Amino acid sequence: MIRLLRPFTRAVTYTRWLHLFMAVVWPAMWMYVDQSWWLLSALPLGLAGLVPGMRTVEGLQARLLLLGRHPGGRPEIVTTPAVSWSDRARTVLWLEARLLLGGLVAMLTVQLPITTETLVRAGLGGGGPDEGALLHVSEDEWWYLALSPLPLVVLPAVVVAGGELITWLAGRLLGPSPAERLAALEERTEQLLERNRIARELHDSIGHALTVAVVQAGAARAAGDPEFTDRALAAIEDTGRAALEDLDRMLGVLREAERPVSGRPTLADADRLLESARASGAKVDAEVSGPLEALPGPVSREGYRILQEALTNVLRHAGAVPVRVQVRVADGSLRLQVRNALPGAIPEPGRGSGLRGIRERAALLGGRAHTGPEDGDWRVRVELPLG
Repeated sequence: MIRLLRPFTRAVTYTRWLHLFMAVVWPAMWMYVDQSWWLLSALPLGLAGLVPGMRTVEGLQARLLLLGRHPGGRPEIVTTPAVSWSDRARTVLWLEARLLLGGLVAMLTVQLPITTETLVRAGLGGGGPDEGALLHVSEDEWWYLALSPLPLVVLPAVVVAGGELITWLAGRLLGPSPAERLAALEERTEQLLERNRIARELHDSIGHALTVAVVQAGAARAAGDPEFTDRALAAIEDTGRAALEDLDRMLGVLREAERPVSGRPTLADADRLLESARASGAKVDAEVSGPLEALPGPVSREGYRILQEALTNVLRHAGAVPVRVQVRVADGSLRLQVRNALPGAIPEPGRGSGLRGIRERAALLGGRAHTGPEDGDWRVRVELPLG
């Protein structure tokens, strides 16, 4: 019983009822002129549906009155103007269906109470033809009185069913078209990709800065040499400043609709990474060949982040060990390799978000990445196509 009464405790039930009544305002104006003309109201209403902005008007009204306080719920109703003839045709169908259903519900809302009154009068012996009534009783019978509550029971069902049906129709006729759904899906995919990219950027940049700071601070404390401590503090300062610049740039991307990438570091700035690793105690032997400045922007930027993550892993897991770095641009591809000795146990390959990020960056550009132990060393080998 409580479940049956629940729809009548929600405000949206009555706003849907109001939405259906509003649909008959236009034909009611024609009925004041001539009752036989009210069907002609469907023609100008259909023509109005061809106007692109009509979908916006109907969508806003449907969201407000049919979905109530949950406009983001189901069904999905759009409020953008129609951009195709298919959208216009669906708007026309919506207007005509709303007119038909609204007229039916409005008529029953008025006629069902009148029918109850007619049955009561007929049951009490005071019946007679009632002008304008849906039901005409020619004879007075006592059992009409027993039927009189039935129309009042049907009326709430008409209100709830009419509201549910018009809401269902709104989702079908005012909902997004397949092209709009595809565009929304592509936009959502772009947003997720951008979030993943920003997460990788912050992981690589901040992780590198913190690793350098920890290694430098530990080395300075162990050395006990004021001159070495000064150099360590300078390296920490430079790395921290670069990390702050990266952080500011990423926050700027999050705040702005535009996504500037021109300020992101590229492989032309690789010397900064190599010097930072050397200042942290690693013995870096670098071999760079080919025109790094001529690399395509995406390849150069992602290559920088891959090199940064590889050097960060060396400092974090191996410490001050010899590192062999090779960066080569030739034969239409960028080949990057970082190789270092593995003190102690060999870590499991493929573990950690850093190595996963290296593989994701390479795959995003159509390249390949291999990370893992090889001949007692740990090697990161990446190949990125320039095309």
